[in-house]
Amino acid sequence: MPQACAQLSTPPQSAPQPAAIGVVAIGRNEGERFRRCVESLAGIDAPKVYVDSSSTDDSVELAQQNGLEVVELNLSTPFTAGRARNEGFARLLQIAPDTEYIIFLDGDCSIEPGWVETALAAFAHDPQLAITCGRRRELHPEASLYNQLCDLEWDTPIGEAAACGGDFIARRQAFEAVGGFDPAVIAGEEPEMCFRLRSAGWSIQRLDHAMTAHDADMHRFGQYWQRSVRCGHAYAQGFALHGASDERYYHREIRSLLAWGLGIPLLVVALAFWQPLLAGLLLLAYPLMWLKIYRSERRRAPQFPRRVIACHALFLLLGKFAQLAGAAKYLRTRLQRGEFRIIEYK
Repeated sequence: MPQACAQLSTPPQSAPQPAAIGVVAIGRNEGERFRRCVESLAGIDAPKVYVDSSSTDDSVELAQQNGLEVVELNLSTPFTAGRARNEGFARLLQIAPDTEYIIFLDGDCSIEPGWVETALAAFAHDPQLAITCGRRRELHPEASLYNQLCDLEWDTPIGEAAACGGDFIARRQAFEAVGGFDPAVIAGEEPEMCFRLRSAGWSIQRLDHAMTAHDADMHRFGQYWQRSVRCGHAYAQGFALHGASDERYYHREIRSLLAWGLGIPLLVVALAFWQPLLAGLLLLAYPLMWLKIYRSERRRAPQFPRRVIACHALFLLLGKFAQLAGAAKYLRTRLQRGEFRIIEYK
């Protein structure tokens, strides 16, 4: 997804006091990953809330032992990350009503040193800034090719951004102004909220600073495929919500997954019966697109090994079929008037 933001050139004269900060972390059965998350929060002098989604490990006990306020979600209502963050925010305001800035954090991530101070300085510099995010890196990129692919994906340009990921710091005023997250959005809830923020005149920035260390813990192609299915669902749901806007939200993504995941394959099959040579030539569109993506990613992230970039380009192309499956899953659930449920990959 597109993400970019402007580097702060001149630091402001003052920044908000630490007492104005609060933390909302969410998770379920993150194990050692959540332990690292809690440890990274130890140096932040602020009220902290952990929202747990029926963990069967010791996450709740660990949070309580380290002074975090715990909210255990009632899963009689379908779980979404947006709903968890909203409930964490509501609890944070109960225990710290003067909170001005909220650190939102996934339970499989840990805060990098200096990130909070850098983000607060950016907020003080720009009163229209709603969200700051920075560089999320993979904790163990060497553990698997899929972790490396995530690390490449996280390495997005700095500057003004269209959206953020699951780790960010929000200005309370802006977050409340748009009603927080839409709890019905099961994937892509951060870009959806950022769309509403930008539509209301707020801005999002990606700063040139390490933000969090993330542990994807992905070791199988099936996990990566499921992650792409979730992405397709997010595109379809976001398109249904805001596709009619002036921005034409997710129009390009929907056109792309329909063309590469459905349109070209159907055309190849149709042509194979009476124009097999033309059908074969049409199949060349896939390697040509792979080459285009590879060259683009080489220019964007030249510090990554060529092997990783080549695999990234291949999986982005294969991911169109997974995204099509995710979009179809959204459409089927909507037509059946069913409940949208999260799509997990680990």
